[in-house]
Amino acid sequence: MPVMPRWPISLGTSTIAGCALAIVCTCACAQTAAPSYSAFVIQGERGIAMARVITDAASCPILNLDQGNVPMQLRAAAETIPLRATRSAPADSKPAAFPVLTCEAVIPDGTLSAAVYGQALPLPAKTVQRIVVIGDTGCRLKKSEAAYQACNDQRQYPFTRIAAQAAEWKPDLVIHVGDYLYRENRCPVDQTGCAGSPWGYGWDAWLADFFQPAAALLRTAPWIMARGNHESCSRAGQGWWRFLDPRPLIAGRDCNRAGNDDVGDYSDPYAVPIGGATQVLVFDTSGTVNKIIPKDDIRAIKYSRLYRQISALAQQSPYNIGVDHHPLLGFAAEQNGRGETVLLPGNRGLQSVFSRIDPALLPPDIQIMLSGHVHVWEALSFSGPQPTQFVAGFSGTEEDTVPLPVTLPANATPAVGAVVAHFSSWVNGFGYMTMERSGPGRWEVKIWNTDGKQMNACHVNGKHTVCDIAQVQRENWTDKSAAIK
Repeated sequence: MPVMPRWPISLGTSTIAGCALAIVCTCACAQTAAPSYSAFVIQGERGIAMARVITDAASCPILNLDQGNVPMQLRAAAETIPLRATRSAPADSKPAAFPVLTCEAVIPDGTLSAAVYGQALPLPAKTVQRIVVIGDTGCRLKKSEAAYQACNDQRQYPFTRIAAQAAEWKPDLVIHVGDYLYRENRCPVDQTGCAGSPWGYGWDAWLADFFQPAAALLRTAPWIMARGNHESCSRAGQGWWRFLDPRPLIAGRDCNRAGNDDVGDYSDPYAVPIGGATQVLVFDTSGTVNKIIPKDDIRAIKYSRLYRQISALAQQSPYNIGVDHHPLLGFAAEQNGRGETVLLPGNRGLQSVFSRIDPALLPPDIQIMLSGHVHVWEALSFSGPQPTQFVAGFSGTEEDTVPLPVTLPANATPAVGAVVAHFSSWVNGFGYMTMERSGPGRWEVKIWNTDGKQMNACHVNGKHTVCDIAQVQRENWTDKSAAIK
């Protein structure tokens, strides 16, 4: 593997010095350079905890467990992948360079301690009490929309601060509802706010957009990762499969060749038990579109199967929290030519497929849905069989600014047949969401800004939710935030 420049460390470094820390070393062994790495724990099917390490070392490290040492296995070798068709023109794209190893090892149930390179890894809680929810965390650099977020300004791109504040809350689990990488195109020379930013879909962009700013939160708790449309194969799907998806990396499902996207853009849902007769259902909606999907479209076939799989998984537990990227039951807003706010429904592609199977759109055993995609925070509760829908796409990406109404117009609905009983929102405010278990089927949900100040609170009982504030009003940054360099 070629010699790499050092990058800012995501989790930590470890220097294996002399004979003291080496597993097999002679006394002539000299001090060696510390590898640069990012290490974290993800939970996948059946809640299996997987230690992942991304490293510039020449080989995978040893995972140190209280039961003994385990060599980590190579998931993905260092390579530069030839340019494939992307969402951008070829002139605005480049081959995805991954000059790092991705390594992994299962952390067995009952493990009391785990570490890699001398750095302790967080372990799953038997019963999860405290959850952080974030989403849409990358910094938008997109030529086709002339959208160039000031990635170098923590007031305009505050994900580092959000991750650090969320880590101080000491969650048992972190749930990311998708869209990790937004630095798709080069920052123009006249845009000083993003000057020097990495771009594209390789490791340097992943490091800048996710692993570096998320460092404090990656150290704190295991993660459940949902896949967003920014991780579809024509965007950052190669990195998604190398770094974040909990399932094995399989040739043909890796997004390296556009001809395999009908495989790489879809994956099976899975369930993560979190104790208290509760499980988290994670499903991949990265390939959907916001329009009716014809019955003979590959997406209709894939998402019909997805619904049936979700329904079967939901029957394994009396209480289910669904996690996907695209909200079926949330609102977006835009302004028409007359300057009027127009409410847009939930994802019409998923709705068109799921409604052919179930008019309620989701299995009855799902009580809460966590989603992103819309760059606001929302909570919707319904008088019918639909679950509470939270939208948490407000954790770093340039925000949606068209205001949602404090009170919904009569008969406003995000989906046919869904009667809104309670609606709360926060537009144009960055932050994160927490969920704390307060009893069987009960959660106290709080919304926080980048300074760790509580902005709203919601109370979940089964499928039904009521929030204290109908709409959080836009606030200015505090002096503490303005002092960030």
